[in-house]
Amino acid sequence: MKLLKKIAKLIGPGFITGASDDDPSGIATYAQTGAQFGYHQLWTAFLTTPFMVTIQEMCGRIGLVTGRGLAGVIREHYARPFLYGAVTLLVIANGVNIGADLGAMASVGQMLVGLPFAVWLIGLAILTLLLEIFVSYRTYAKYLKYLTLSLLTYVLVTFIVKQDWSQIFYSTIIPRIELSREYIFNLVAIFGTTISPYLFFWQASEEVEEEVAHHKLRTMGKGVPRITLGDVKQMDRDTVVGMIFSNLIMFFIIVTAASTLHLNGITNIETASQAAEALRPLAGNFAYILFALGVLGTGLLAIPILAGSASYAVAEAVGWREGLYRKFKQAHGFYGVMALATLFGILVNFTPIKPFQMLYYTAALNGILAPPLMIMILFIANNKKVMGQYTNTRTSNVMGWIITLVMGAGAITLICTL
Repeated sequence: MKLLKKIAKLIGPGFITGASDDDPSGIATYAQTGAQFGYHQLWTAFLTTPFMVTIQEMCGRIGLVTGRGLAGVIREHYARPFLYGAVTLLVIANGVNIGADLGAMASVGQMLVGLPFAVWLIGLAILTLLLEIFVSYRTYAKYLKYLTLSLLTYVLVTFIVKQDWSQIFYSTIIPRIELSREYIFNLVAIFGTTISPYLFFWQASEEVEEEVAHHKLRTMGKGVPRITLGDVKQMDRDTVVGMIFSNLIMFFIIVTAASTLHLNGITNIETASQAAEALRPLAGNFAYILFALGVLGTGLLAIPILAGSASYAVAEAVGWREGLYRKFKQAHGFYGVMALATLFGILVNFTPIKPFQMLYYTAALNGILAPPLMIMILFIANNKKVMGQYTNTRTSNVMGWIITLVMGAGAITLICTL
């Protein structure tokens, strides 16, 4: 326990951001990838890691250096159409993502206990809102760190089930590309659920929250933080560890689904019970319980981040008080956006789309909306008026533009095939 506490103290916004990326939408997308294509898209886990590190490091550095979230920086230094466009894209993606995650959590709750779906949906929405509004950031962040442990179940299953390790190695190193609509859709979904818009805004704002907590900045959005090169390097290390953790979990979920679901002829995941079957080799008849705990745990981790990143963006765009360190009475607008985003998420679930299919479609939506936001991030991270001596390196620019162009091309190709 003492070791866990020591590790937890070293974990910062970068690690929490990485862990939250494996939310119910991520779990569903990676499981669908393994079920539908077996090991053949494992190479994406290897490919996305350095690009995810690059983009999230830019976002963290922007927040650390400026003392503002992304929307606040855009508001101060760029034309309002860029600001409103970026915030609109984020709010749309986050609202749908919240709905998909809430729906998945309600679905697994119904699978276990049998109460009506609507009861679980509304109950979980109220729970997440209460946690967001009435629990302080520092207290909440402490528990968010421990919730990430639920993702390790997929690692265990990988080593319990007999694997074709030579095929795993080959599929990880050698990309296999198909030009079918299903293959392209899945690639866009993988990139979208891994390099997601809400993570951009969340990490930038949480670096500012950390500065406020450590008195380098008195309030969010005011003043310039007193940072050093050492602070930037510490943020870099935290981000690298968080993104590697995120992509390792992605890798093991795909392997687990490939060696269980795909091997047994389940190639299209539509329900929670189908997805839970991936854990049966580890948990037997308790697979449903273990899967439910994983989805509920990562959902409780991700939904506040989804709602919070939307709140940061809207509050910064219109000049409201913001920050999870503030009490509800100090930031009505900030917390009001959280409530509205969660309400929108509830309404999303009253469509004909099944909860676990919605998770998959949400990932693809994120893949379509992310590239325009990434272009904006690259412009900010290279702006000397904004970043001073902490602008992008040449390597960051090359990596950033490559992944932006790749994701943009994938999104355009997918739209053309619809």
